[in-house]
Amino acid sequence: MPRIRVAQNLKTAALALSILLGVVAQHGRAHAQDLRTTVVAGGCFWCVEADFESIDGVIEAVSGFAGGSVENPTYRQVVNGETGHLEVVEITYDAEQISYERLIHLFLRSIDPTDAGGQFCDRGESYTTAIFVENAEERAIAEAAIAEAAAELGQEIVTPVRDAVPFYPAEAYHQDYYRSEELILTRFGPRRKSVAYGLYREACGRDARVAELWGEDAPFVGEHQ
Repeated sequence: MPRIRVAQNLKTAALALSILLGVVAQHGRAHAQDLRTTVVAGGCFWCVEADFESIDGVIEAVSGFAGGSVENPTYRQVVNGETGHLEVVEITYDAEQISYERLIHLFLRSIDPTDAGGQFCDRGESYTTAIFVENAEERAIAEAAIAEAAAELGQEIVTPVRDAVPFYPAEAYHQDYYRSEELILTRFGPRRKSVAYGLYREACGRDARVAELWGEDAPFVGEHQ
């Protein structure tokens, strides 16, 4: 083969490779994720998990515990008030798709932040609300969101902003409870977890109270019926 043709073929191959690598690089940038986590306490963690996993930009929500004095607490220890932990959810989100500010805005409108004794039918310390922040920037955003919520409601917001503490995932039984097809025995008789969750949420009055408080600004009301 003449040298000139070999050289041309090599140049063509090099150009094709360069274009291919450029396309791959652009594809990678287009799908790049800025993954971050935040922890919030909003009463029953099944409900908070269900709400936030429905949001575009949220990668995962994990039910668990935070804020207490015992490492790796069990669900039973926490709800019995033995550890000082709150039921919380660790939210992993893509900051390229949804901002921390937006998440906190939605969180405050998915709970009753005027209730210091628990949430809805769930009472006691483990069901109280909180926003756990990693740094001064998150604290400033959370405090501004609380001030905005207080102005909108014309009421005091009792949800505190707390410094980040260790997060402990709850037992596997509690993860993705709202969509599990596992059959369990409930006070309603044998039900799939997903069905039992819907019955619990309605009976507890969560959506009714959130709708009463926030009206059209309530972001998740009616999504879990």
